[in-house]
Amino acid sequence: MSSDPYLSVKALTKYIKKKFDADPHLRDVYVKGELSNVKIHTSGHIYFTLKDNSSRLPAVMFAANARTVKFKPESGMTVLIRGDVTVYEASGQYQLYAQSMQADGIGDYYLAFEQLKEKLAKEGLFNAVHKKPFPRFPERIAVVTAPTGAAVRDICITLNRRYPLAKIVIYPTLVQGAQAIQSIVQSIQAANKADYDVMIVGRGGGSIEDLWAFNDEAVARAIFQSRIPIISAVGHETDTTIADFVADLRAATPTAAAELAVPSKAELLERLLSYRTGMYRMASNTIAKEKTALNRLTSSMPFAYPDRLYRPFIERVERATDSLQREVIQTYRRSREQHAYLDRQLAGRSPENLIKQSASELDHLQRRLDSLMGQSLQNRTQQLSSAMRTLDALSPLKIMDRGYSISYKGGQVIKSVSQVEEGESLTISMKDGKLAATVTERILTSKGENKDG
Repeated sequence: MSSDPYLSVKALTKYIKKKFDADPHLRDVYVKGELSNVKIHTSGHIYFTLKDNSSRLPAVMFAANARTVKFKPESGMTVLIRGDVTVYEASGQYQLYAQSMQADGIGDYYLAFEQLKEKLAKEGLFNAVHKKPFPRFPERIAVVTAPTGAAVRDICITLNRRYPLAKIVIYPTLVQGAQAIQSIVQSIQAANKADYDVMIVGRGGGSIEDLWAFNDEAVARAIFQSRIPIISAVGHETDTTIADFVADLRAATPTAAAELAVPSKAELLERLLSYRTGMYRMASNTIAKEKTALNRLTSSMPFAYPDRLYRPFIERVERATDSLQREVIQTYRRSREQHAYLDRQLAGRSPENLIKQSASELDHLQRRLDSLMGQSLQNRTQQLSSAMRTLDALSPLKIMDRGYSISYKGGQVIKSVSQVEEGESLTISMKDGKLAATVTERILTSKGENKDG
């Protein structure tokens, strides 16, 4: 036995912890209290204080257990906690280690539902402006639900009964259990990659736990992000999920969803018959009105005596016809005269006539030329005769007839005595012949005598 009576803090704390752990009443504790100083660590651990009017108890819930809590713990909530109490040696405090947590009074599912509903409502996921319109006559419909069960059967039977023209494609989906959330999200996303007009997302009835996947935030956001208008059909009419608020249209049941997705063939036929009846009635009324109007028109003056309407026009037409005929005749006459005039003009300018005219002119000119040439010849002849007479009158021969002669020396006419010398031989031409003479003497005469000689 040690003589030192003092224990270390660690040893004392460990001893106290063993006492706590050994106490069966502290191993499985059910405690009710108000949450305070709630801190959710990034690791997922939740640290809080559980208190009432007179006491406070530090507590912690590790992430593995915290993931099972359906709602988000907040200060001020009254909760029911099951766990155990032991000592945290590092701080020397005893604290409650919570294993489960439930909301007191309203239930944790309801609390989680209300919290998520409030959160998504604040983000606007429920706003009517985001609701997509549905086609009146869808051709392709995607159904996201379990491949077996009453829901898919009811949907297919209803769609085929109401509107067999629509093509139905089922996306097998887990709608219950731990994998349901991921399966629903994947099916919605896969359907959006294809060309569908409407999508039905839902399942049959069940407990709140069975339907809880449709209250998950991931499912709600997948529905909100869908480009295909979605009809939610979860559970029965009394079951309302977050998916119903986000969906573009909520159906009370899967059968109701199918009825909302497509029109009724019977209703369409009935509507067509109603339209046809209405059209017949409208056509009959229209025909009756038109008949009445036709009778009124046929009995009116213009239709009863139509000739009175066009009689003035006939007279105007006849007058216009006469005027037109006269004008045509006059025009024809003027045209014919113009044609004759042009024909004459053309005939006058024809090559044949031009040739004849030219020949006539040529003949005329020829005759005139002949006449002028004859006259000219005659004038010339007369002038020649006159000239010949004058020439004859001036001819030396004529002078020689009067006894004159012409002396030549060496072929040259001797005009002066000075041109010859005594002893030179001369030739004297006379009227009837020539004489050969020799100059024996030159006898000069006075100028008066010379001029006379």
